[in-house]
Amino acid sequence: MTKVTMKLEDLTCPSCMAKIEGAMLKTKGVRCVKVLFNASKVKAEFEEELVSADQLVSKIEKLGYPVLSSKTAAM
Repeated sequence: MTKVTMKLEDLTCPSCMAKIEGAMLKTKGVRCVKVLFNASKVKAEFEEELVSADQLVSKIEKLGYPVLSSKTAAM
């Protein structure tokens, strides 16, 4: 299992948070997602055998939320 923390450009409303969480949880290999609205961050735990951190970043950016940085860590 791997963790990724992504800093987003800006989250403007709680519905943005729900949109990101919903899309991430539908992604095969993602086990847990937490969107920190006030900090504009997304934290996710995922299985690297099924999905990569780059794919998760791409998924968020396709939703319209630019990712400023991402950091991964093995668990």
